[in-house]
Amino acid sequence: MSVFGVYGVKDAAQTVYFGLHALQHRGQEGAGLATFEPDGSCLHHRGLGLAGEVLSQSELARHHGTIAIGSTKYANAAQSGLDNVQPLFFRHKSGDFAIAGEGKLINSDQLYDYLENRGCIFHTGTDSEILANLIKKESAGKRIDYLIRALNMMEGGFTFVIMTRNRIYACRDKYGIHPLAIARLGEGYVISSETCAFDLTGASFIRDVEPGEIVCIDDNGIRSNLYSHFQKHKVCAMEYIYIARPDSDIDGCNVHAFRKESGRRLALECPCPDADIVVGVPDSGLSAAFGYAEQSGIPYEMGLVKNRYVARTFIQPSQAMRERGVQMKLSAVRSIVGGKKLVLVDDSIVRGTTCLKIVKLLRNAGAREVHVRIASPMMTYPCYYGVDTPTRKELLSSKRSLEESCKAIEADSLGYLSREATVASAAGCSELCLACFGGGYPTALYKHETEE
Repeated sequence: MSVFGVYGVKDAAQTVYFGLHALQHRGQEGAGLATFEPDGSCLHHRGLGLAGEVLSQSELARHHGTIAIGSTKYANAAQSGLDNVQPLFFRHKSGDFAIAGEGKLINSDQLYDYLENRGCIFHTGTDSEILANLIKKESAGKRIDYLIRALNMMEGGFTFVIMTRNRIYACRDKYGIHPLAIARLGEGYVISSETCAFDLTGASFIRDVEPGEIVCIDDNGIRSNLYSHFQKHKVCAMEYIYIARPDSDIDGCNVHAFRKESGRRLALECPCPDADIVVGVPDSGLSAAFGYAEQSGIPYEMGLVKNRYVARTFIQPSQAMRERGVQMKLSAVRSIVGGKKLVLVDDSIVRGTTCLKIVKLLRNAGAREVHVRIASPMMTYPCYYGVDTPTRKELLSSKRSLEESCKAIEADSLGYLSREATVASAAGCSELCLACFGGGYPTALYKHETEE
């Protein structure tokens, strides 16, 4: 998912539209928008589909406020449907508000029990609804105080934007697992899951929201509150490896530069010296393929072409849709790969089904040999912070050796980047969460599958 917020900007809804368009890669199942209008009312609209389909120009024309938030939805089988598309709107005697969130709580079951025992009734499966109920279980005191108490009850990797009539709050979990950044736009401000959205909207980057921080934006400008004194930078490695756009910067590290350096190190650790060409898997594998080709001296060729009108296959809600999506998404260039021994570079392997389809695609196009090189470590543990890999049995390499994994994807050889090289690729940037590549989760797991 993605979150995007605008404060103090004329035609804020239009700016949110452009922001969500830039963040579309983070979720394609649904999109939503909420604005507070000059008369104090809140207009909100959600729908299934891409941002451009949901937020038509006629819909945007209804919104005249200078404060707005929006979201795109990441599809998964457990939480599909319109009910789970954000932002969510809530009425309360202390003031109406809207919330959009990204990521995943790992103590949601405990919080559901806690809130339901106090009379709360839930209509969605979103963490944003949990936060709304935690905020409003108390009606006395300052809003920032019960927001701080609510966030301290939540464990996991998350970002939230909360909009009231007069301000926006931007919140990031205390581990900084998912990115969130602030920019200036004219006399107002923009908040985004990724910095790539700032260029399209004309905003100028100010800084990242820090782990454990609540940033309040209103007529007084930007104010910062730490809701937790336990702060640790543990950015999800998959943000750099796969999720984020290459033109985004996360905590001071450019995504393309990280991926290219990963590819360079991959060529050193897993060489294939007599290969004819290097082929990258569009789009998130291309930067690593460039790095691999430069370091190895093997020429890079565009052996795969992507259909630009097909959504990302990894974030499709079901396995059947992922497999069909690969067939619709990629085509092999026969005149390039035919008769060649090639190195196929991709960002990661999760379930292995996509990689298997691509290897077969290249062989059917006449490739003589396909040597797969992955610019990240073997994924052996599930992620509980928002990447849709809920059980170990779904992962290609959780129970297979390197040789068995290679056989499963029908490649001639298979090589992965080491954990050490992955960390080194992010030198000078935030520490990475590498839990999916061998365990060591930054948070407690509660009822989830243990590392053992």
